[in-house]
Amino acid sequence: MFNVVIQLGAIFAVVILYFNKLNPFEGKKTRKEFLATIELWKKVIIGCIPAIVGGLLLNDFMDEYFNKAIVIATTLIVYGIAFIVIERRHKTVEPRIHSFEELDYVTAIKIGLFQTLALIPGTSRSGSTIIGGLLTGVSRKIAVEFSFFMGIPIMLGSSALKIVKYGFRYSSSEIMYLAVALVTTFIISMIVVRFLIDYLKKHDFQLFGWYRIILALVMICCFMIK
Repeated sequence: MFNVVIQLGAIFAVVILYFNKLNPFEGKKTRKEFLATIELWKKVIIGCIPAIVGGLLLNDFMDEYFNKAIVIATTLIVYGIAFIVIERRHKTVEPRIHSFEELDYVTAIKIGLFQTLALIPGTSRSGSTIIGGLLTGVSRKIAVEFSFFMGIPIMLGSSALKIVKYGFRYSSSEIMYLAVALVTTFIISMIVVRFLIDYLKKHDFQLFGWYRIILALVMICCFMIK
């Protein structure tokens, strides 16, 4: 529950950073911009449907049988290799979608199907959706931002589900731990999201792929020593 709920801090950071883009009722928006924002939210919600269904059906099963060190290490490596291979391939491939207006509902659902892979521990929700976006012809910037936006309903729903399952039985120390973790995650996410958007203007995800592989190898070594 703690691992899921603290990710709300990251979601709050995304909401703050993209508030004007995500808020259809922002005062300076024209009628056209208002409708475009509503359309964006429709695509986000539709894209989240596969993960919502998959999470309700498979969440407990995945936690019980797949939340193991070897599974996490394996998915870290697999996704790391995927990022490296996809980015190298994309050096010669021109994305067909460069804006949210060009992002159609079918592509949103396809990305949503990739998001369901995040039910497997170690895959990363954002990693799954970004890979899905790149493979379906979405530009890197739009894939990253759409991944951020899809995280809002998914993480709100996941956190609510975990809190309800926990039964609202919280001691004062547990509430303090959650509050400190949420604030910390929010602050770090504000910094990291801004950095990532600036970083992607000149770089790709290959470094992130290598990071995942190295992290998995360190994890395996620690597991073997232990």
